[in-house]
Amino acid sequence: MKILITGGAGFIGSNFIRHIISEYPQHAIVNLDNLTYAGNLENMKDVEGHPNYQFIRGDICNRQLLGSLDFDAIINFAAESHVDRSILDSFPFLQTNVIGTQNLLEAAKIRGCRMLQVSTDEVYGSIEKGLFTEESPIRPNSPYAASKASADLLVRAYHETFGMDVLITRCSNNYGPYQFPEKLIPLVISHAITDKPVPVYGDGKNVRDWIFVLDHCKAIDAVFHHGKSGEIYNAGGKKELQNIDIVTKLLALVAEKTGKDKESLRHLITFVKDRPGHDRRYAIDPSKIERELGWTPETGFEEGLANTVDWYLSHRLWWERIISGEYRDYYKTQYGERFSE
Repeated sequence: MKILITGGAGFIGSNFIRHIISEYPQHAIVNLDNLTYAGNLENMKDVEGHPNYQFIRGDICNRQLLGSLDFDAIINFAAESHVDRSILDSFPFLQTNVIGTQNLLEAAKIRGCRMLQVSTDEVYGSIEKGLFTEESPIRPNSPYAASKASADLLVRAYHETFGMDVLITRCSNNYGPYQFPEKLIPLVISHAITDKPVPVYGDGKNVRDWIFVLDHCKAIDAVFHHGKSGEIYNAGGKKELQNIDIVTKLLALVAEKTGKDKESLRHLITFVKDRPGHDRRYAIDPSKIERELGWTPETGFEEGLANTVDWYLSHRLWWERIISGEYRDYYKTQYGERFSE
């Protein structure tokens, strides 16, 4: 099978390609990525010479390009994915996440092939108590979440209208190697290493469910190979934590592994003005994928978090190159006024 993996130079996509190449030598991978700010070919250096791997730089909004490619299935990771950036400018999110997904659906329809849409638990909105199931209504509260929810609805519509073989996965917050430094966990790690203030939105008590990226990759693998057409599958790590608890755990780990003073690192915590529409709690029920496909998360949270800190400590050049470029302007725009306040 030749699988078109879009957004494969990003965080989750690159980890997934590495997993598929390792587990399925019979599959060929075509990685289509536009290499926007979060796409990084350094993420793929260890597979770029593999005989079953091909990279093509291109945009999923380019319908002519999609029509020229040869593939037997699509897994769509390509997305603008950071809530904060969607608040600053939502247009790229609508363009890539909605129009791009529609283009991929058209390409899959022409070929009559399976397409898996990688979505997010953020489409459900915030929940005070209980867990989101696949039957929960979608109530997105940010432009990013709204763009992903729109894409999910398009996928559903193509299944209902054209009988297409499509699937949707919705996952909780990922962490692990190669995550872009703007996200919470790598942001805290890199700032602790370099003794910079660690911004925490609001009171820091927003709750997220966390899953190690390789466990998420294995969930997508299970759904792609064995999932029922037209179905949605939630994948969660069953590890709910307040943001402030994640921050303090990470600072303690960095102190332990670098010899830095733990209390000095705790003083880096800086509570800043909350972002607009900040969802209070995400929590999803993964019992469907566990029951029907036999998937469960394998990586314990403490183990995964320690491994992640080790990775960022040993790959300092990787993230230092990133934060020295366009990211500096973004960071100043996002946090400059908040720190001054």
